[in-house]
Amino acid sequence: MGVSIEDIKKLKELSGIGLTDAKKALVEAEGDFDKALEALRKKGLTKAEKKGDRETREGLIESYVHSGRIGVVVEVNCETDFVARLPEFKEFAHQIAMQIAAMAPKYATVEDIPSDVYEAKKQEFLASDSLQDKPENMREQIVEGQLNKYFAEQVLSEQAFVLDDSKTVGELIKEQVALRGENVRVSQFKRIELGGE
Repeated sequence: MGVSIEDIKKLKELSGIGLTDAKKALVEAEGDFDKALEALRKKGLTKAEKKGDRETREGLIESYVHSGRIGVVVEVNCETDFVARLPEFKEFAHQIAMQIAAMAPKYATVEDIPSDVYEAKKQEFLASDSLQDKPENMREQIVEGQLNKYFAEQVLSEQAFVLDDSKTVGELIKEQVALRGENVRVSQFKRIELGGE
């Protein structure tokens, strides 16, 4: 199956891979450009998940102030000083700060939710009147769904990304990992609102 050199070049530019790999991806996708790009994206995200365990000692602290009323300071980490100094990485950190200002998450990841907070909310859902008329074997599943929904709004990585709600912040971070070729994570943040607690 022949593929056009224009498509190969376009795929190379969009994905950051070499010409040979771009051609191979297009051949595997039988010349379908969108299918080839999607396959490369999935491979990149799979590689990104494997990089998630690597240590992140570099990075930067980014701040954002919205209308003089909401301020955010966020620490975004990566593996190398080289990536930390990229303007694109700074822009990514700025977007994360804007997300925190807009959506006011309490935790960076699900793992950051204190077990006592999680357990207390679980007991609250289990004790609700609406659950009492449900079959015993379904209650746990229902409560699990309620917990996921409740904490999705409070956990940064689970929130819909404010600049593109077709993805979560967690997916945005994985895209950064795939793009930069190293682990990226949001370590900590502080959000202050004028007149807040």
